[in-house]
Amino acid sequence: MKLLNRSALSVRPTQHFVDWINALEPTMGDDDLTLADVERESTIYLIPEMDTPEALETFVRERYLDVLETELRAWEEDQRQWPETLDWALFQRFLQVEHSYLAIDLDNETALEISEVDDELVGDLEQD
Repeated sequence: MKLLNRSALSVRPTQHFVDWINALEPTMGDDDLTLADVERESTIYLIPEMDTPEALETFVRERYLDVLETELRAWEEDQRQWPETLDWALFQRFLQVEHSYLAIDLDNETALEISEVDDELVGDLEQD
């Protein structure tokens, strides 16, 4: 095990986010995604170590737009289909954030790799 010098944010969708996803391509009844379906796609973001709630809130407020855009892009690449206003209120309505103070890598076999996140990478991950 390796202790990483990072904290983590677990970002999970809310029902509002799921409703937006389902509105992208209207379906009938049983074909709609549920919150449980979409929660399986939750994302973990590694962040600098945060030791106070105030530091965490400041960091999240500074970076919420990056997180929100990444989450929207994972479901719809065409930004014209995104909600018109991407603001703090939408972030809070669409996503739940849970903070973990420690990040531990349990994989002793594989070295950590660093890749820049871009539209193409997010699209590739969605297709896997």
